[in-house]
Amino acid sequence: MARILVTGGAGYIGSTAASILVDRGHDVIVFDDLSTGHADSVDPRAEFFEGSLLDPDALRRALVGVSAVVHFAGKSLVGESVEKPDLYHHVNVDGTRNLIDAMKLFAIDRMVFSSSAATYGSPSTSPITEDIQGSPTNPYGQSKLDIDQMIGAVNLSAISLRYFNVAGAHLSPSGWLAERHDPETHLIPNVIKAMVENPLEIFGTDWQTPDGTCVRDYVHVVDLIDAHIKALNNLRHSKHEIINLGSGSGYSVKEVISSAQRVLGRDIPVVNAPRRAGDPATLVASVARAKSILDWQPTKSLDQMISDTQVALGLK
Repeated sequence: MARILVTGGAGYIGSTAASILVDRGHDVIVFDDLSTGHADSVDPRAEFFEGSLLDPDALRRALVGVSAVVHFAGKSLVGESVEKPDLYHHVNVDGTRNLIDAMKLFAIDRMVFSSSAATYGSPSTSPITEDIQGSPTNPYGQSKLDIDQMIGAVNLSAISLRYFNVAGAHLSPSGWLAERHDPETHLIPNVIKAMVENPLEIFGTDWQTPDGTCVRDYVHVVDLIDAHIKALNNLRHSKHEIINLGSGSGYSVKEVISSAQRVLGRDIPVVNAPRRAGDPATLVASVARAKSILDWQPTKSLDQMISDTQVALGLK
C-alpha cells in the first residue's frame, strides 16, 4: 500500500481519483485550498489537508510519508485565463514549482501530472499525437505546457497525462462526484440541463466536419482515473513521458445531442449560434501511446457518460 498525495483532490477529477485510489487499497492524502473544490467531495476515507500550492509550508506538511504525487491542483478555466494570465501562471506554474521543490526535500521523485490537450492549441492534423509541438491558444494551455516542460527538466520519474474532454461521474462514499462548475461551460452537462426556456447553443453548424458541428474526443472520468493508476504503476526512473488520454475517436455536437436524446428519452432544445473565435473544427486524441505504455484503453461509452452525469445531477 502506497501513501499518495492527491493535489486538487476536492475537485471533480481529483476527488474521483482519491476515491478510486482508496478503493484500490492506497493510503490517500487530499490537498486542496477549496477555492474551486468542494469539501463534501473529499472521500471520508482519505486524510484531508486544506492548503494552497502557493504555501510551501503547507505542502511540506502534506508530503510527510508520501511516496508519490498525483497532481491535479490548479486553475482550469480557459476564459478566465485569458482575462487573468498572470494569475494562471502564478498558481499553476509557480505553484507546481513549489510542489516539486517540496517533493525534493522529502526525496519524492514519482509524479503523475494532470496536463491537457490545450497544450496542443489547434493543430491541423487528426488524430493528435504526443509528438505534435505544443502551440497553446490561451494562457491556461500555456501554463500546462510550461509545467510539462518544467517536469521534464527536473529529473522526476513522471508521466504527464494530456486529457481531451472528460465527462461522466463516479459514485463514492461521499456521494456522486460530477462536474460542479459555475458557470458550466462543458457540453455534456449543458446538454442535459437544456430546457425550452434555456436551449443549448450550438456554436457553428458550417464546420468542415461530417455534420457541420465541431468534433471532440470524450473520455469517462472513471476510465481516466484508471489511466492515472496505471501511470503510477508504469513510472520509469528519472524519465518523463507525455501520454494522451481520450477515446481515439470523436463525437460531433449533434452526435452528443442525439446520444442525450436517446438516454434521456426526450428532445434537447437547441439554438444555432455563430462560431466562437479560436474553436478548432476537430480535436481527437491518438491513444496509441496510452495503449502501448499503460496497457490502457477506455471502456465506457458516450451513452454511459451522459447517463451517469444525468443521475449525478439529480435529473433522472
